[in-house]
Parts: sequence; structure tokens; C-alpha cells
Amino acid sequence: MGQLFFMGWEGTEVTPQIRTLIEDHHLGAILLTTKNLKTAQETARLVQELQTIAHQAGHPVPLLIAVDQENGGVNSLFDEDYICQFPSAMGVAATGSLELAYEVANATAKEVSAVGVNMIMGPVLDVLTNARYQPLGVRATGDDPQEVSQYGIAAMNGYKDAGLVTCGKHFPSYGNLDFLGSSLDMPIITETIEQLSLSALVPFRNAIRDGLDAMMVGGCAMANASMNVMHACLSDQVVDDLLRNDLGFNGVTISECLEMEALSHDIGVRGGTVMAVEAGCDLVLLCRSFAVQQEAISGLKLGVENDMISRDRIMVSLKRVLQLKSKCTNWHKALNPPGINLLSTLHPSHLDLSTRAYDSSITIMRDKGHLLPLSNTLYPDDELLLLTPLVKPLPASAATKTLTETERPVPTDHDKWLHRSSIMSGEGVFRELGRSLARQRHGKLLHTSYTANGVRPVHENLINRAAAIIIITADANRNLYQNGFTKHVAMMCSMLSAGGKKKSLIVVSVSSPYDFAMDKSIGTYVCTFDFTETAMSALVRALFGEFVPQGTLPGTLRKSRKVQKSRQHWLVESWNRDRDHRGLQALIKTIEKTSPPGTQSGLSGASAASFELSGLADTGEPILQSHYVVRNSSTQALFGFCATYTYPSRSLGILAALFVDPSKRNLSIGHSLHQRAIRGLLSPNPKFPNLKIQTLQLGSSLPNIFPGIPMSDLTEGARLKRWFAANGWDISSPHLLYTLTIRNLSHWAPPEGLLSNIQRVSFAFDLIHGRENAASVLEHVATHSGPEVLALYNLALADEKSCGVVRAKSPVDGSLVGTVIITRPSSSLSVFIPVLSSTSGHNGNGVQIGGILAPVVLNTPQAAIVLQGLALLGIRQNKAHKSSACTLCWVQGEERDVLLGMGFDVLDAFEELRGVGERVSL
Repeated sequence: MGQLFFMGWEGTEVTPQIRTLIEDHHLGAILLTTKNLKTAQETARLVQELQTIAHQAGHPVPLLIAVDQENGGVNSLFDEDYICQFPSAMGVAATGSLELAYEVANATAKEVSAVGVNMIMGPVLDVLTNARYQPLGVRATGDDPQEVSQYGIAAMNGYKDAGLVTCGKHFPSYGNLDFLGSSLDMPIITETIEQLSLSALVPFRNAIRDGLDAMMVGGCAMANASMNVMHACLSDQVVDDLLRNDLGFNGVTISECLEMEALSHDIGVRGGTVMAVEAGCDLVLLCRSFAVQQEAISGLKLGVENDMISRDRIMVSLKRVLQLKSKCTNWHKALNPPGINLLSTLHPSHLDLSTRAYDSSITIMRDKGHLLPLSNTLYPDDELLLLTPLVKPLPASAATKTLTETERPVPTDHDKWLHRSSIMSGEGVFRELGRSLARQRHGKLLHTSYTANGVRPVHENLINRAAAIIIITADANRNLYQNGFTKHVAMMCSMLSAGGKKKSLIVVSVSSPYDFAMDKSIGTYVCTFDFTETAMSALVRALFGEFVPQGTLPGTLRKSRKVQKSRQHWLVESWNRDRDHRGLQALIKTIEKTSPPGTQSGLSGASAASFELSGLADTGEPILQSHYVVRNSSTQALFGFCATYTYPSRSLGILAALFVDPSKRNLSIGHSLHQRAIRGLLSPNPKFPNLKIQTLQLGSSLPNIFPGIPMSDLTEGARLKRWFAANGWDISSPHLLYTLTIRNLSHWAPPEGLLSNIQRVSFAFDLIHGRENAASVLEHVATHSGPEVLALYNLALADEKSCGVVRAKSPVDGSLVGTVIITRPSSSLSVFIPVLSSTSGHNGNGVQIGGILAPVVLNTPQAAIVLQGLALLGIRQNKAHKSSACTLCWVQGEERDVLLGMGFDVLDAFEELRGVGERVSL
């Protein structure tokens, strides 16, 4: 039973109490906090001692050793010589780089792993549905469920790849809590399960799908039409029904700390322990009090003795916990943490990463007066005024380390409701910021603090003296005196400037960006997302122009600027394969992961190579390609990609693909790419000086990724059609195209009478490989189809081993009346037609998919019979090649019904658009 407890203690050394828990009660998991940790070297020694005690006490497996190391303001371990500071979750999201999110998480995990930690209490997966007033603040990524999913999964993968097990939190969500006042009142989730499913549960669902190891279940109440729960972690409706059954989670569930005042007051620790295990929790968390921990252990024993909890129930949790431990630890690893030997090796590269991450996170939301950088707008003799609130030093920071033991801050209690480390007392937090600004200004700096007493005469005098004022705010929406003070100073500056006195005002939010996000009266507004020493250093360099801040606002804050941003033109660059192919692969994977449940992205199975046609020697005619990207030049992340091709022989220009990172949509990136692509297609080409594009086409069959606008989701398809119509395309006469599939080829049988109907008309069917007898095929395709299909046939005929062409011949004169391409699983064409890839996901990972591609059938009374004959021979060939599924691509609207009658199902639908070049607006 000891393996089912997760405990902490007070003190930086092993106490008799924690030793007793390990030796006598076989405690299996320990949470380390700022109460326990000093330097990295002392932490490694402490963890090693804990593991040694467990080993000598006969534990069959090592202890789980966990920490909160969320970065930003929530770090349990601080050591400026060996442990690096990184931005908060929201700060990382502000960089706009999932790759950077992974790197930061991976570096964090490597550092804590070096001191013997094997579990990290992260990632935070809460969606800030009511972001402005929630205590989680910058600990969460933001208020967009998809963005929270992406950055949460990137962090999770970074942790796991460094050897740690992960714990998502705080299920079902701490992102929209109602608080009733007293410390004993339990915060409440009032949203219905349906509402939670559309938003708050999305990141948890996606993280579970991607392999989340453990889940912390919160202690909040739930009160709505479908559920009335006093404490989520004590409810089987939440743990067993919602988390395990509905979301399919099979990992370890961890309760919120049962020492929480509201929970222990309402129920008591002994009864709460029994309830938590009954509800389905595998680990019960108790953070510090030895007496309370003993009470919890006796409560569980009593629950077993009274048959409230069965031995089998204990064994279910034990197996899960042991499985979790097997992923992250063994005795050799546990007893030999590498410590500072490894940390000293990692530190230089991690310092560089820290600087890069903070520099990329600094966000200038508005600068209406073009006040930044200050080096360009302040004269040498101008005085700069810094006004800072009174805030408490962050628990793991240099400022905290300098406090005496009597002044030690309240430690970071594990996920208390109001994590109030932001707004307390003490003037030391921003002292170094003032010094840094003074160095930049050669001493021309005035610095004082402000409080709930408002604007005092001292402030008025300093504002009159200064040419520029910087006001720091930290969670002003929950500390309204900051809001009132800032608005008062803003009004003073406006009045003084109107009277001819230069007064530049810069407001800097060092915690939640929501302080003045929507307040346009604050003309220059900068966000740093935390106020660690590293963040403040980056802020100073940004304010004085040492780098240009590239951060962006999280979630809907970014999207709320749609009207303003829609006039913005993003820098569009030409695709560079060496530079951009990794970024494109990451962008494709990001889009794949954000597909709604039960659906597949059109990009599934695609890669950067899927768009490379210009170097192919077997297409039969030249294909010109020009691809474009919008990218972050600092992180190399791609925000959007557009692929275009030109067929000079047909004067045809094709926009083949256009996609944007889901977290960057509604910001005009797609519009900028589209404009550049159309301009590129219609511009003179030096290789073909006489070329003038006559027809523009939206959608392509080579590569066959987006044959047109995806229409599987009719609502989304209609939205996309409106977007393209607004950008100049004629949507009145779409060309319908379908991708069909037989998902289980071994169970397929031809419909009754099909074979006899085909034989009755006496068409001859045969299969050819290679170019030797292909002249008539290529002539047939060139005459009756477009240049893309012709290029596809040329590629198929060049690959004799895995591709062939089925021909249908007239019984009268032997002329061709129809052709179709047949491909084996994993053929060379699957690179350009990802739906044929065994990893595309359309038909399940690892499924061997054969292809039937691009039927070209003459429009005759017997066209349907010819098509059925071609498809039948294609199916037989695929079965002979051991394909388990068969996909038929490039089926036109009138052909679809014929093939559905043969047992095919619709996999995807598209609308290809065409238009005269001059009619597309630039």
C-alpha cells in the first residue's frame, strides 16, 4: 500500500519522519519542493540518500522522485551555477516555435534528471477559458485548446526524451474556476461536460493519445446539469468515468494534495484517502505534515480491513505504479545520479537556449507612438522613470536565496488554488532591473515603487521630471490597484504631452499579458510573461534595441487582432530545401495532430519530398516549381507553406497546396502566401520568355495531396470556398474529385453479375509495365487528360517494379478506350500520393495500401463498364500483391457512383477550381 502514496516533507535534509515513511511504510513516491532543495549538488546528494534508504529497506524498485519545474515563476530547484532559467509555458508559446518548446522542456528535464529526479509534474494542460481572472496565469499556455495541445505535447515529448515520466495537470481543468471567497470554499467548475469536451478537455485528450504517463486530478468541485461533485479527485465520475472510460487514459492517476484546507476540512484526510482510491486514484498526494500522512496510511489500511477497498483494487494501482517506474528508473540509475559533472557539461548550451528562448518570447503588443527602441527616442540628457509594484520574489530565484530564514517566502505549495507568488511585498525583485536600465542610461534613471495607495506626490514629481516612464504591472486584473495606478499615470502623461511636455509611457506586463491587452489607451504595451532575472535582462535588451522582439500573443489574444492584422503583409520567402525542409516536416506534423477526433488531415503521410517535382527526370515534360514560406528566421519554424507548379506546354499554373500552422491562423499568413504565389505564377519566367499563363488551377493531382478544396467537412469546405472566392477565384463551377477506398481487401468480393457484364461487352484488358509498349497509353492520356495526369503516368511507367498500367481496348479496332495506373504497396508514387503511404493513417498505421490511380476513360455509352473492368483488374492485382487495403485516387464526380456500386467507400472529397489568369485579383 505504501506504493500508492506520494509524499513530501519539510526540510533540506532527510528527517526521521521521511525515513520512517520509506523504511516502515514502504512509501513509493516523493515530491520535492523548494522546502527541500538548495543547490544542485546538495539536491543530487539528498536524492541519492533517499534512494539508498529505500534500497536498504528492501524496496524492490526505486522511489519515484518528482518536482515541479514548470519554468517561469514555478521552479522547485534553483542554482544559478548549474540550473538554467527558461520562460513560463505562456512565454514559450509566445515564441511561436514548437521546436523551441521541445528544446526548453528537454533541457529542463535533463537538468533535473541529472540530480536524480525521474518524474516531472508537467506539462500544464489547462485551457484558460476565462484567462483574465484565473490564478494559473502564465503557467498555462493560453486560452486556445489547439495551441495548448500543441505546446503541451511538445513539452511532454521533450521531458520523455530526456528519460522522465510526465504528469499532465490539472484534470479536468483549472482554467475557468469560480471562487466563492473564504479559504475553505472550494473553487467550482460550472461548465457542462459538453462544454468541457469542446475546450478544456481537448489538450488532455490529445496528450493521452500521444502517450502521457500520469495525470493529476484536481481537487475542485464540479456543479452543472450532468454532474455534482464536491472534489474531483475523490469522484469516480471524474476519475473512472470521465478520465479512464471517456478519454481512454490507462496511466497513473494522482490526487490533488489531500492536505488542502478545503478538502481536509470537508471530509478529513482518513476518509479522503479511502475516497480517492475508491474513485480510481493510483497515487494519493500528501505534501508535508507527518501526522496527516500517518493518518492517511491508517485510513487506507482501515479501508482494506473493512472491505471498503479490495486487495484487487490495490493491486490494479500497484501494477500501474510499477509500470510507470519501469519507464524512468532502475537501481543503478537511482543510486548514481550524475550530478554536477553532467550539469557543468550541459550548462553552456542551456544558457544559450535560455537567452534565445527569452529573446524570442518578448512581445510588443502595441507601439502606437513608435517609442521603441528607447535608444532612438530618448536624448542623452533625458531622464527615464521606472515605476514598479511591490511583488514577492519568486520561490526559486536569486532574490529569494538572499532572504533570511525568518523572511523565507511561502514555498510553492503544490498547485494551491491561488498561486500568489506574484503579488506580495518586498522591493528587491525589480532592483536589478533598475540597475540594468541605469547602466543603459549612464545613470539617467529614476526608480521607485507604487502601492495600493495610488499616485502620491513623490510619483507626480518624478513624472514631471522624466521624459519617459516605464510602468511594470504583474497580474493587474487580480491586483486592481496596479490597473488604477497605471490608468492614472497614463492620463497624466497624456495631459502633460498635450501641454507641450514630452512624456513617453511604456507599460510592461511581467506576468499575465491580459493586464492591458485590450486597452487601446495604453499605446505602448510590452509583455515578458514572467519577472525572473533572465526575463528582465531580455526586457532591457529589447527596450534598447539590442534585438527586435518577435514574440506573439497567446491564443485568442492573437486572433482578436484579426481586423488590425488582416492588413498586415507577412514577409514571404522562396522555399529553400536545405533551410526549410525540417521546418516543413514539423509544420505538417503539427497540422496532423490538430485534426479533429475520427478524422485525418490531408497531409497525413506527406513530407517535404512530396512537393519536390522539379528534379524528376521521368515526368515527360518540364515542370516548374516555386514554393513559398512564411517563417520565423530566429527559430527556423515555418508558419505557413504554399506550393505552386507551372506546366509551360499547357500554359497552366497550379496552386497545389496552401497551409498554415493552426496556432497562427487568422493573421493573414495565408493571404500573404496566396498573393505571392499568384504573382509568381503570372510573372514572366526567364527560362520560358514567351510563356503566358492562360489558366490557373487550385488543386493538383501531382502531388496528390490536395486535389482541390477538401470537402469531407462541408462546413469547413464552405468556409474555405468563401475565402478563395474573396481572393479572386471563381467558385461557381467546381470540378468534383474523390478519393475512394476498400478498407479490407481480403473480405471484398465482386458484386453479383459484375464479371459477366464486363465479359459481355468483349473489351480486352491487359497490364503493361515499363515504357516498351507505352506509346499508345501516353498518347491516349495526353489527348484525354491534363498534364499532371500525363506526368503521373510517365512516373508510373518509369517504375516497372512497383507500378503498372491496365489498358482497356476496343473489340472493334483494338484502340484504347481506357487506362488506369496500378501501384503496389510502398511504391515510388506514394511519396507524391501520401494517401498510399502505409503510415498515412487514413487506413491505419502499418496497413499495406495498394493504389488504383487516375482512370482515363473515353466518354462512350460503355464508359461505366470500361471503368468497372479497369477497377476490377486493379483490385485483383492489389490482392495478388498482398495489399490489405486499396485506394482509388483522382475519381471524377460522374465516375464515383459507378465505383461505389463495386464496394468502394468515399475517403475524401475535393472541389478543384479553375480560372483565367487575368481574373484572379492580385
